[in-house]
Amino acid sequence: MPATPILIIGQGLAGTALAWRLWERGVPFVIVDRDEAVTCSKVAAGLITPITGMRLTVSWRYAMFYREALRFYRRCGQRLGQRCFFPRGYVRLLKNEAEIAKWHKRRRDPDMQPFLHPQPPELDAEVIHEPANGFQQRHAAWLDTPTYLQTSRDFFATLGTWTQADVQPADVRDDAAGVEWNGQRFSHVIWAQGWSAEKHPLLHWVPFQSARGTVLTVEADMRGEQRVLNRGCWLLPHPDGTLRAGSTYEWKFDGPHTPAADQVAQLEANLRSLLKVPATVTGMQTAVRPIIKNQQALMGTHPAHPRVAFLNGLGSKGSLRSPWLAKHLIEHLLDGTALDPELDLQRNGI
Repeated sequence: MPATPILIIGQGLAGTALAWRLWERGVPFVIVDRDEAVTCSKVAAGLITPITGMRLTVSWRYAMFYREALRFYRRCGQRLGQRCFFPRGYVRLLKNEAEIAKWHKRRRDPDMQPFLHPQPPELDAEVIHEPANGFQQRHAAWLDTPTYLQTSRDFFATLGTWTQADVQPADVRDDAAGVEWNGQRFSHVIWAQGWSAEKHPLLHWVPFQSARGTVLTVEADMRGEQRVLNRGCWLLPHPDGTLRAGSTYEWKFDGPHTPAADQVAQLEANLRSLLKVPATVTGMQTAVRPIIKNQQALMGTHPAHPRVAFLNGLGSKGSLRSPWLAKHLIEHLLDGTALDPELDLQRNGI
């Protein structure tokens, strides 16, 4: 166990999970965040879903990630006195005849079986268009990301381990013995800043391919429906009675928080194709998902700077994957555990 603390840059989903993993092991740390009002992690819907995408496939290593996330978020809720993780019914509705035909083939695959609910969705035909063309999923959940991030921040602040600062790469110096920032010494620094890491001079070679996304806040009479629905877009009922709908994927963008009008219009059109009842958009949030080309995520230390570590590229799966990924990276740094070859920065980052 290091006598000096570990420095974590960024308190999004990745950085927060790293901080909790260190706290669990009694390892000192400082987590530093810019404290921006709108970030990818704060905008994230927090959906945790086994069967995803246009190809209707089981999410990569879902069973492993879900088991760890379930344990992790339940423990966090107990420590914080604030529940933030909720198993939630999830209904995938099929868009057209081609998708229906694809699903009839996919549903027989053995890897699908643990996640298929035996009962049909039985949705209200006065609320949902074509409610019979779909299926229910098991082992899906929702993370209340703003509550999880804020209550975790408050917890770390009471320990004196959370700091607000805009840390630039030039502010952090490393040598063979450790890392220095703001007059303090650390054993390592872990950069967990999301998509802005593509501008880090030590990490410019990581092939980021991030995507801007927009989520809408919506009001509609769902007649008591509390499951997550998905056809062309997802629709998440919140406990406060509002709905969130999303999301867009913009691969080319100028700024992080201003969505393209055509993308928002398409999202609204998808929402109308899902709902029969009127829906009123009352707000929207836009941020950039950190995505690394051809990778599910990357972690590890810089090849020439062993005290500089990295966890990034979680994309839209941060709520699901960050608990396991953070645990794996901390075990690598503290115990020398070999990194998973598919996630190793030094093997896959170029």
